[in-house]
Amino acid sequence: METLPTPYFVIDETILQKYYHMLTESLQANWDNYLVGYSFKTNSLPWLVSFVKRNGAYAEVVSEDEYLLARYLGYENHEIIYNGPYKSESSFRDILLAGGYVNLDSKLELSWLKSLASEYPGQTFAVGIRANFDLEKMCPGETTMGEISGRFGFCYETGMFADALGQLRKIPNVNIVGLHLHSSSKSRSVDIFRSIAKMACQLQQEFHLSLSYVDLGGGYCGGMKGRPEYPDYFPAIAQELSKCFSPAETKLIVEPGISLISKCTTFVTSVFDVRDIKGSRYVMTDGSRFNIDATMIKTSHLFHTDYAESEMPPEQRRIMEEQVISGYTCMECDRMFLHENAPELLPGDRIIYENVGGYTMSLNPLFIQYFPPVYVRQEETLIQVRRKWTPEDYVRGSLLS
Repeated sequence: METLPTPYFVIDETILQKYYHMLTESLQANWDNYLVGYSFKTNSLPWLVSFVKRNGAYAEVVSEDEYLLARYLGYENHEIIYNGPYKSESSFRDILLAGGYVNLDSKLELSWLKSLASEYPGQTFAVGIRANFDLEKMCPGETTMGEISGRFGFCYETGMFADALGQLRKIPNVNIVGLHLHSSSKSRSVDIFRSIAKMACQLQQEFHLSLSYVDLGGGYCGGMKGRPEYPDYFPAIAQELSKCFSPAETKLIVEPGISLISKCTTFVTSVFDVRDIKGSRYVMTDGSRFNIDATMIKTSHLFHTDYAESEMPPEQRRIMEEQVISGYTCMECDRMFLHENAPELLPGDRIIYENVGGYTMSLNPLFIQYFPPVYVRQEETLIQVRRKWTPEDYVRGSLLS
């Protein structure tokens, strides 16, 4: 690994397999009628998609582009879960006609469904519906939205959900068979998912729903010391769901992303320069904040350092009070973290970021550097599964003047 040119990502297949097994074993032990829908938006690297498909996961997609990628990588329409507000009508129709999972998110999709059902009066369409509800009230201080409402699905509190159900029930060849209840949280706590499961029961009882599936979405924690893992979530979820559902009749759908892949992925960078400006030591690296924190919201990073022995062993280096670890771009905001009370970093040293598999690759920009390579560790071997992008990759599909 030390001889490879940086920057690059590494996925450890053994760790990835461990977490996938932990997920499915936890589901099997608590709700043996389940389906894993892998979140394409979190990381749609083709090798990774092939891995989860081989392990039995369906594709969870939220756009036509993701849908087309899933189809290109071998998923059939009936093996796709279609969520989100940005579906296309053509892909929406294709999945429903094939018996795939579609969770309605908007009034526009209701109109598409009405048209489709009228065109195929002899076919029955099974659909799910996404419920927008006040999770903050159930788990104060834990949600991403806080007291501001989420913007997806049909709002329960305002009557939008009830109205949508009323419209669906008027279509003779449409059955409401699923609830989608994904909701983002800051805490990723067990209580969050216990509350989501409680809401599934509340909606089922209030609206007399006969459901073949409950889709809890994603947002689980995984691989973080002192935080919940899959075996913590599913006993609590099953305890609540069992009050009004049974595994014999209702499938539990989960849509993991970060919780599955973050722990197994690292991003390897090298120091190429150090400089002192007005009392600050800047450590310039060939990785960027855009590679590991494209949304600019992280306040800390998990990392470790490999000191280049050819420069100076770490025990012989002076301890520096502060070093500003920075990226290669021309943006002043491209600063990763403050390295405090640590041996001086020198060109040739490496900084390896941990838990960076979720969203980092899918949100990487083509800014100053093109996409870095990705390797998969299989025991002691590194296999390149995506090469570094070249100018030829960048201009492919473009027209030159």
